[in-house]
Amino acid sequence: MIGKISGRLDHCGADYALIEAAGVGYVIHCSERTLAGLPAAGSPVALYTELIVREDLLQLFGFTTLAEREWHRLLTSVQGVGAKGAMAILGKLGAEGIGRALTLGDTTAIRAAPGVGPKTAARLVMELRDKGPQIMALGARGAAPAMVSGVPETSAASPQTPPSAAMAFSPSPTDGAAAQADALSALVNLGYTPGEAAAAVAEAIADGPKTAQELIRAALRHLGPKG
Repeated sequence: MIGKISGRLDHCGADYALIEAAGVGYVIHCSERTLAGLPAAGSPVALYTELIVREDLLQLFGFTTLAEREWHRLLTSVQGVGAKGAMAILGKLGAEGIGRALTLGDTTAIRAAPGVGPKTAARLVMELRDKGPQIMALGARGAAPAMVSGVPETSAASPQTPPSAAMAFSPSPTDGAAAQADALSALVNLGYTPGEAAAAVAEAIADGPKTAQELIRAALRHLGPKG
């Protein structure tokens, strides 16, 4: 299993990145969202990867974060959703978007991804609604990028690395994911099921970023008696 590749970005195609690592060039299929966040050619780069093995084909798929890779694995566990279809969903919604859509049963959001029809969207919600909280609970660890300030996570910056390359790949903060995971854990500890907790947290974050305590309070209001 090839779980992560760190090296130099050689080239970006329409749906893939060519990364040279230890003298070997790896073709890694990525979503438009991931490709748009990659640095300029020649810059250091790293992606988490999933190797798909078929009888006559080996393909690598690349992801900015661990959470994205885990969502991809989960999506492809549903009959009729292939690796490229799952990549299209992630590219359209992102990791947080797909988590929110599944926990809230929002098939309309899922159908916005290219090639996803109403039956497939309904099947995804039905089969994955209770499994999504496991990935959401990864929190900051799941949202941590393979690249940190333009440098592969496990590597020190080289003195020869140009400042422009070091700033080219600037990931978003992971505070929101950590707050989401903390709120989810707190609600489960209060006795709510993972599915109930995830749906309430997804509702709570709809109005914008919140701290963990704010998320818990807002989620409890959603879980409280209606009317």
